[in-house]
Amino acid sequence: MDADLAEPGGDAGAPAPLQAGDVVDGWRIEEKLHTGGMAHLWRVSPVPGADAPHLPPGTEGLPLIMKVPRIKGGEDPASIVGFEVERMILPALHGVHVPRYVARGDFTRTPYIVMERIEGVSLRPRLDDAPLAFDEIIEIGAQVATALHDLHRQRLVHLDVKPSNILRRADGTVVLVDFGLSRHDRLPDLLEEAFTLPMGTGPYMSPEQVQQVRSDPRSDLFALGVMLYHLCTGERPFGAPESVRGLRRRLYVDPVPPRAIRRDCPPWLQEIILKCLEVKPERRWQTAAQLALALQDPQQVPLTQRAERMDTSGALLRLKRWFFALGTAPAEPPVLGATTQLMKCPIIMAAIDVDNAAPALMEQLRETVRRVVAVEPGARLACVSVMKTARIGADELVDERGHSVHVRQLVALKHWARPISKSLNLDDGRLTFHVLEAPDVAAAIVDFAQRNQADHVVMGARGNSAMRQYLGSVSSQVVAQADCTVTVVRA
Repeated sequence: MDADLAEPGGDAGAPAPLQAGDVVDGWRIEEKLHTGGMAHLWRVSPVPGADAPHLPPGTEGLPLIMKVPRIKGGEDPASIVGFEVERMILPALHGVHVPRYVARGDFTRTPYIVMERIEGVSLRPRLDDAPLAFDEIIEIGAQVATALHDLHRQRLVHLDVKPSNILRRADGTVVLVDFGLSRHDRLPDLLEEAFTLPMGTGPYMSPEQVQQVRSDPRSDLFALGVMLYHLCTGERPFGAPESVRGLRRRLYVDPVPPRAIRRDCPPWLQEIILKCLEVKPERRWQTAAQLALALQDPQQVPLTQRAERMDTSGALLRLKRWFFALGTAPAEPPVLGATTQLMKCPIIMAAIDVDNAAPALMEQLRETVRRVVAVEPGARLACVSVMKTARIGADELVDERGHSVHVRQLVALKHWARPISKSLNLDDGRLTFHVLEAPDVAAAIVDFAQRNQADHVVMGARGNSAMRQYLGSVSSQVVAQADCTVTVVRA
């Protein structure tokens, strides 16, 4: 069922429509901002005095909207169930990538959700300007992937990722909205219980959603791939199907490769987009954090035959896929939810001081990292070194022999990681190298870990000294400031 394509129905039996000036549970209705297929959005404010509603801490002074479902005389239960889903899910979410929840009312009186109004515009207008510059496509993709990873870490699969549901705050932070089709690992899935048709927005639905699997966070990465394809080429990869039969075509028909439409599309960008659009989830990027990392460092994206493809699959292959897609469930048992998938595919960050660490510490660090990655078959390993720069003044970018310091550290990183790569066969894009330039080593490590959603930082600590105890070591600063697991290794 396509939420955007729901058939219009009458309002017989629905509550009296709200009007500007009405007061509902202490909320003054001020102005209608938008009417969509499933809900009305009103600008609201709390009435002053004794009748003022309770405001959760930290929401005082926020601009607010009230979302009220469109009740269509009982002939379209999707709007009712979808509202109940969002009413249940939104209070469980937090962070900068979702609107702040404030209050809610149910169908026994007036159904509504009051939430933070995001002062920004959606990405929908950017589709009209497509194809966009590659730098903007990369920026949008990385920001949306980062926001999705944050939601997935909160046990949520959005299942309706599309430009109109992606807003940007004034500072550029991406915010996901409209959770009426979402699924939370720890809350009942009312949509799965109530409906037997696929739920989503036609152009963006993943193959597993078409097959009524709603538990896989990689579905959101497929939808993001559809959006990146459109922003890159100006076209939708699978059109705008309006029937289940049309939706099922994506199970066996490949999209036209972006480079066949836009000749200047870089091979690495086509690789990223087509990997998002793979039919089988296990062939896509395994987490949104891994996708964001690839978009921010495209030079390290491993190129496969996807990157060079210039036409769609042949008729024989399509026929074979069509035959196996007839009435089939996903080939791989669906994951148990967002939490399970993220635990299977963490990002491990190895912070290596290639210039100063003693050989014994480097060896101990390498063995620790190898053991950590070995127990996580889907892990991505990012090896990071920091090239310390002066806060003021020019830095020497070459050593005494005239060689680039940056390149020298990069080579040393790769040399350090080679035994790990050989031992664990990390030859499929799961191993990347990053030389950072910064005056504050600890801050650079923490910033990289946060920007790339690292799950575990492994780093070394050199021997104690009076000066190091007085100033504080790099490792102790990282332990104190990082928001993920940190393992400190000593020789």
